[in-house]
Amino acid sequence: MTISELQETSTAPTSFRRGSGSSAVAAARLRRRLTLEEAARRSGLAAEEIAWLEEGRLYRFGTSDDALAAAVVYASALGVGLAEARELAGLPPQRARGRARRLVFLAALVVAIAGLAAAIVFTGPNDRNRRSAPRPGAVLPPPWKVRVDVLNGAGDINWTRQVASRIGALGYRLGRVARANRFDYRSTAVYYEPGGQALAIRLARVLGTVTTPLPGGSNPRRLVVIVGPRRGPG
Repeated sequence: MTISELQETSTAPTSFRRGSGSSAVAAARLRRRLTLEEAARRSGLAAEEIAWLEEGRLYRFGTSDDALAAAVVYASALGVGLAEARELAGLPPQRARGRARRLVFLAALVVAIAGLAAAIVFTGPNDRNRRSAPRPGAVLPPPWKVRVDVLNGAGDINWTRQVASRIGALGYRLGRVARANRFDYRSTAVYYEPGGQALAIRLARVLGTVTTPLPGGSNPRRLVVIVGPRRGPG
């Protein structure tokens, strides 16, 4: 049986079959008229990681869990709700409440990206060999592998918690959310330990702020966000 015959007999929704020109992830982005770069800034993922999701190259992620986590973070950043997730997945509308609603949403999201995973089944020998190839050095680790401590540097704990919630929604692993050593910070900044500048820049772009190196440390995957006044210096 040829690849095309396998595709014709696939039970995956038509829009997800390889060569259809669209995927559920791409459709969600295009509906919002976002470029890859704009979507990357919104989600905190690298533009290349988004391309992997849209093109079905899930083998480029470190593990299948990484790929699924990236899809969930991306869908959350795009604001994909239950109804849209089911539509993109080719599932009929369904009402659910409470925990059942959340489970249905996750199930719809998994089905929505299942077509991407199915593309791997149809790859040739060369593509399969590339699964074990190292990831390009320019690709940053995903947000959920980066710890972020969020410190209150201006005395407004409620604003600090809002910033922390936004960072957590991007998929980062939140560490401490506490007060800084003083309350006279004039603006918000992302601080990084040696080797973590690129990670700090990625987060700072999303938050619309700047980066600053820490004087020491040995964990490049740890960032510290010191939150200044809500509207910056007067």
